[in-house]
Amino acid sequence: MTANLSLPATRLVGDIGGTNARFALHTAQGLSDIRVLPTADYARFADALLAYLAATGATAVRHVAIGIANPVYGDQIRMTNHHWAFSIAQTRAELGLETFLVLNDFAVLARALPELPAAELVQVGGGSAVPGAPLALLGAGTGLGVSGLIPDGQGGWTPLAGEGGHVSFAPFDEREVAIWRLAHARFGHVSAERLLNGAGMAFLHQALGQIAGQTPPERSAAEITRLALDGSDALCHDTVTLFCTLLGTVAADLAITLGARGGVYIGGGIVPRLGDFFRHSPFRQRFEDKGRTSPYLRDIPVWVIHSPWPALLGAAAALDQFLQAH
Repeated sequence: MTANLSLPATRLVGDIGGTNARFALHTAQGLSDIRVLPTADYARFADALLAYLAATGATAVRHVAIGIANPVYGDQIRMTNHHWAFSIAQTRAELGLETFLVLNDFAVLARALPELPAAELVQVGGGSAVPGAPLALLGAGTGLGVSGLIPDGQGGWTPLAGEGGHVSFAPFDEREVAIWRLAHARFGHVSAERLLNGAGMAFLHQALGQIAGQTPPERSAAEITRLALDGSDALCHDTVTLFCTLLGTVAADLAITLGARGGVYIGGGIVPRLGDFFRHSPFRQRFEDKGRTSPYLRDIPVWVIHSPWPALLGAAAALDQFLQAH
């Protein structure tokens, strides 16, 4: 990340999830004093932030930007995967901040994309990115996060904050139609997120077993992944292979929708851990198998993100851009 040499040491960035809150100071040298605090240890978001400031001795912070695993609409934030709830304006006043910027976590991650070093990205097919073209982002973990980054025409970027993981799942062949039927019987509406997150991988494992006339044991996504990677369980291998394939469908739909000739980026907690398994999976084949738009998709590069703190980089970039505009 390129340091802003005029940057005062008064900025803090955060990445807030249901389990952990990650904080860092943002200075002219980049990110420093990165710490991870368990959210369960603090009654309020403000308490966690104050604990970080006390632990680091940072007393001059006046500008804060955080990404939070939650929709962000208006002033009131109520986390869906944790008990924290707060007013942005009241928290800014309580902490004596000049700026308190709160963004959706995947919008923040999207803002990090132009800042990521090449060494922290693994390309999975495609050609070269088109400079200045939109970027697409998706990531499977607890949910299925979706975002994008659109050039603002003034040398900056506008991240997209939405709920794209809840688009309807589109089966590609008869086996996927059978999976859709099983999911529809259980959930009603079958979104992409129903199948492409940790719980979705566990569902796919059971569904493939049922289609094959088996009754497989209940397994977590972590266990399914481990058994697939070590090659010790054929059904787990098939499950993770299908997971990668379905992600190719969703990634292609997103790329077409955004015109993401700048590339598609994949983060989240699942795919980066798959390593070469993902690279050699049918993901890319499915990504390009789109009828008349196949030649268009064939040129679009896909990268898997292997950055340790991408959301903190994104929060820093978003804060820079916000303060430059204000």
